Amino acid sequence: MKITLLYGTESGNAEMLCDDLVEALEGENECEVSSLGEVVPDELDSGTFYIFVTSTHGNGDLPATAAPFFDELEANRPDLHGVRFSIFGLGDRVFAETFNHGSKKLMQELLACNATLIGERGIHDASTGQMPEEIAIPWLNQCMAALMQPAG
Repeated sequence: MKITLLYGTESGNAEMLCDDLVEALEGENECEVSSLGEVVPDELDSGTFYIFVTSTHGNGDLPATAAPFFDELEANRPDLHGVRFSIFGLGDRVFAETFNHGSKKLMQELLACNATLIGERGIHDASTGQMPEEIAIPWLNQCMAALMQPAG
């Protein structure tokens, strides 16, 4: 299966997590990792499964590397019908009012463009002391199992 992991990050944590997820997916999957800053929304295709990993920055916003992608989604609303994705957010519940809002905003915008969410949005809370991959790898396994379920 062709899988592209797309990350938005300020500190590099989302990119590092993508590398961990690629290791978990290796084998029968063809994986690629890219910054959201290098991707144009209307180039997403239905033959690829997308995994978005993003942190939240500032007042509940997406990080600078993801902002242009999000802004284009919001402004142009490309029809992403047939595009399947899962999304994982990195955050810290210390910032309760904006906890994991970056991934939530991106998910909502992808859904508004007719993309299909596979599984539930995964979230990591840095205040727990758990490493992101401890949460993300089991989440990824659940998403991949949901992806393999027959439609209907």
